[in-house]
Parts: sequence; C-alpha cells; structure tokens
Amino acid sequence: MGPLLLGIDLGTASSKGVLVDAEGTVRATAVRPRPQSMSMPRPGWAEVDAEQVWWRDVTSIAAELTGKADGAPIAAVCVSGVGPCLVLCDEDDQPVRPAILYGIDMRATAEIEELTGRYGADKVLDRCATPITSQAVGPKALWVRRHEPAVWARARRWYNSSSYVVRRLTGEYVIDHHTASQCVPLYDIEARRWHQPWYDDIMGDLPAPRLAWSMEVAGTVTAAAARETGLAPGTPVCAGTVDAWAEAASVGVRAPGDLMLMYGSTMFFVQVLRDLARHPQLWNTAGIFPDSYCLAAGMATSGSLTDWVRQLVGDVPFETLVEEAAQVPAGCDGLLLLPYFAGERTPIFDPDARGVIAGLTLRHGRGHLFRAVYEGIAFGIRQILGLLDTEANPVRRLVAVGGRAVDSDRQRRHWTAAGGPTGDHRRELRRRAPGRDRVWSRPGRHRLDPPGPAHRAGSRRPRHVRHPVRALHVAVPEHAGPGARVGAVATRRGRADTAGRVTPGRLVTRVRISRPLTSRPHAGNLLLTVDR
Repeated sequence: MGPLLLGIDLGTASSKGVLVDAEGTVRATAVRPRPQSMSMPRPGWAEVDAEQVWWRDVTSIAAELTGKADGAPIAAVCVSGVGPCLVLCDEDDQPVRPAILYGIDMRATAEIEELTGRYGADKVLDRCATPITSQAVGPKALWVRRHEPAVWARARRWYNSSSYVVRRLTGEYVIDHHTASQCVPLYDIEARRWHQPWYDDIMGDLPAPRLAWSMEVAGTVTAAAARETGLAPGTPVCAGTVDAWAEAASVGVRAPGDLMLMYGSTMFFVQVLRDLARHPQLWNTAGIFPDSYCLAAGMATSGSLTDWVRQLVGDVPFETLVEEAAQVPAGCDGLLLLPYFAGERTPIFDPDARGVIAGLTLRHGRGHLFRAVYEGIAFGIRQILGLLDTEANPVRRLVAVGGRAVDSDRQRRHWTAAGGPTGDHRRELRRRAPGRDRVWSRPGRHRLDPPGPAHRAGSRRPRHVRHPVRALHVAVPEHAGPGARVGAVATRRGRADTAGRVTPGRLVTRVRISRPLTSRPHAGNLLLTVDR
C-alpha cells in the first residue's frame, strides 16, 4: 500500500476522519458522534469547548486511523471544521473561553449594528462583498472585548476551528483565505489581505494570522503533536478551511454555476461564481482555490429542528415519523410552520425571528407536525434558491449532500416546495449514487453531470425518477419538434396519464398520476419520455 492522506472534519454534532490513497479510494474511516457537545448557555448563544471537543476528537481520530494504516506512511493531513468561529487562546494556546460558533450564535446584535453604522453598510459591502451579520467574526470579537474584558486581556491569538487544530498540530499561526473572507469586516476580499484599519479597530493588539490557501502546506506535525496523535513528526499539514466549502469541493462543486445544498444540523448552500458578486441578502466569499469566489447562504435550522420535534413527540424512531408524514397530504391539512426556531440567517438576518406553528387543531397528529417541519424547511430552501439562481449567476447543477440527503421522502417534500406546483422553477432529481448525493439540472438547457442512465434532452430514452410522487412538472427541450408530446409515462407501481401536446421550450402544466405511487421510499419508479 502506498502513502495515504488523512482528512478530519469537525462538525456541529460529530467529527469524522478518513484515510484515502492517492487514487481517492477510502481505506479507513472513523466517527466521533457527540450530539450534546454544543452548549447554549443563553438564548441566541452557541459555544463549544475547543480543547475538550475539537482537539480531543482530532487526537482520538488520528490515533485510530494511523493504527489502521497497516504500516503505510501518512503523506499529509488536512482539517476542515465548522465556521467561521472565534477561538481565543492565551500564550500557551489554551482557550480562554469556549469557542463562539458561526451564524447560529447571535449574541452580537448590538455590535453588528454598531460596526455597520461606524463603517457604513455600502463601504462594508464594497470591501467585504457581504454585510456584517451573525455569521461574521468581527462583531463577536468586539462583543468579547466589551462584555468580557478580563477574558480579552488574557487572549494572545485567535483562531477558527480548523486553524486552531492546525496550530496545535504544527505550531503555525495561519488561517486560510476563505475563512478569513468570512471574518467580516476584517478582510478585503478583492485585495486578498487583512484590511488593517478595521482589523486594528476591532482586534486591537491581537496579531493577525498569516494567510494561506486551503491546499497550501501550513506546517508540519511537531514532536509534541505526534505524541498525542500518533502521526509521524514532520508530516505536512495543509491550511484547511470551513467544512461546507471542503464538502463542496469533495463532491465536485467547483465550476461556475455549481451549487451544493448541504443537509445537517442547519441547511447550507455554496455556489461557485465566475466573478465576484455582491448581494446584501447572501454571503459572498473567497473560494478555497486561488482566484475563485463563492456565493453562500445558510438557514439556522434543519436537522436540529427535525431532531427537536422527534424528541418532543416521545423520541420515536425517525423512520416512524417519516412514514407517518408520508401519509399526510401537501399543506398538512392547514398546518403551517415557520422554521425560525433559532432566529434566521440568510436571507433575513434576524436573530430575533422565532418559530411559528400556526393552524394547529385537534385533528392534527405528530405526522402532520413532522411534515409541517419538512415543508417549512422546504420553503426556506425555495426562498434562497430564488436569490441564488440569477441571470448573472445562473445555477446550472445542484448536488445535495449530508446525512439527510439519503432520506428520499424528505428530499421529495423539499423539492416539491422548492419547485412544485406553485413555484417558477421546475426541478428534476435523479440519484447520483445509491444512498448518497442527488443532482438536478434544468432539462433541455444543461446536460446532467456526471452522465448516467438519465434521459438527455431530445432523446427517446426515459428519465428515471426514484421518488414517490403524485404529480410532476416537466420542462420540454427547446429544440423539440412542434409536435412534441410528453407521453409513454409508466410506473412499476401506480399509473400515470400523459400530459398531451405541448409547446417546445415551455413548461408542461402537470403530469397527472391517476393512482398515487407508493409512499414507501425507493419502491416506485416513474419513467418519463419526451418524444420529438
């Protein structure tokens, strides 16, 4: 066996590690679930003990995976982690307080308003390409400086989750450009350097970390870190980055027009841009590769909300709730849920927003409530997709990833709301790999990538849609003949009617399914053909 690469990811509810060879083949994995590791000591606060959680996970995972290397050398290490976070450390790199997490921590509302007023909203948007929000590091640093002066006085350096681990592994004080671009308003996104006047104003005497690109070697494993991790001294360590951007790169979201939707405790979106864009309702960031830019968005809840409801109704198995929700019609018999149970990030940037369950009656059961959660999250997705998909930066391909991406029923509900009967955007989904990612494209406009058995625009081959559905909206290829029909619709379970004669380049209003397909995930196939 040749040299191996070690990757470690520090998530909100777990940490994961993977050993891969030079061809990308996975040789070993390790997981450290820790659902209770995030502390919420006050409403709107979200913290983690960086030493006891992140560093302990890294040492444990590294030790386990080096033991599974079968004698093969570890050629390099890279770490991704939740972010942007604020980890303040003393001279010995011991945290002086718990790490303040990314946008789900909304304590610095007053500091956000103060800094926006001090520097000017337009100037911040011009220099940073994104407004100052709860996602930003700057206002959180000012909050600590103002509310915890004794803590601030002990601080000598500051980190993100991944850069903190890099420091512990190598002794290097470095942060990657992408993470720095989320440390608004400290970083000049076009100049690709710290904006010193604003940095000094907020961070005071704390030195700025050296900037590097995510794939650059930041340093090598020290002797002390080697003893804790099992890694060989001198092993190269890359600068790393924020977890969502590492995830996007790993699933091939690298070209302009690519968009990743990441399911997790929260919902996150990363879109690759051709050129830098500025949007007051979204986050514009440096990419993880040189000379690249991204547009991002994030919802404050997703998996955390479904888990909360599951515990609320008696901690029943997740599969049971999914099955019960599948029996509830769209609209939940009048039950409506707004998913702002932890405030909201994009596009409203409102830490004071609160969750709402409206229309609750005695006829509603837990299946209604669980489906209402799905639909509330789905309409949040739909709202953000409408902002991301523009004429200047059209979304050409979407990859859905994360722990909940394997949930077919949840995917169907989300995409019904995101591009269903009431939406302007019609989406088609296909499975990219069994039990893993899914990809959509606009039919007839962009080819699906990677190629597979799915229907290509204008051909007579069927598109396979492995989702239990009651109705389907279809786009007809622009180059289809004037007599084009959507027809020959058949199902292994259930039966669908044809949509009749259509106009090329226009959306078919509806493909009716006269007998609903099975509600059990993966049990029914819908075969759709578009004939010239």
